[in-house]
Amino acid sequence: MTALTATSALPMRLSATLPPRPQLCPHVARLRLQPRRRALLRCVAVSELAPAASAAYGVLLLGGGAFAYARSGSKGSIYGGLAGSALMGITYYLMQSPETKAAGDAIGFGSAFLFACVFGIRLYNSRKLVPSGLLFALSLGALGVFYSAYLQDKV
Repeated sequence: MTALTATSALPMRLSATLPPRPQLCPHVARLRLQPRRRALLRCVAVSELAPAASAAYGVLLLGGGAFAYARSGSKGSIYGGLAGSALMGITYYLMQSPETKAAGDAIGFGSAFLFACVFGIRLYNSRKLVPSGLLFALSLGALGVFYSAYLQDKV
């Protein structure tokens, strides 16, 4: 049943025709009153983004190691770049199959954590933003992507 008001031509529901509202838990009612926030990256997008992130991170580690070796002759940099790119290659390969996706996420998380620690220590000791600060930030970003993808795959 609808009725027209005198001030507008829009229909108005009569309160007697509305069904009673179910009683909700006060926490649920309070949460529903707040506006919903839109996520920057949804969980499904992060899970789909993880293989590409592992490939890009591996290429950046290999390129950084090769650049440092060419510039200063550091064998540690080329070995670190090769090891990081190999770990990211394994991560990418494991993420292609649904059965081994969680293992790939875990390996990616572990290696990104390792490189975040290494570059964080180098940043603390050298106080130079380039290259250790940049690689520290990239490692933290990869760490977040792999952690989110791992949580998505486990749920």
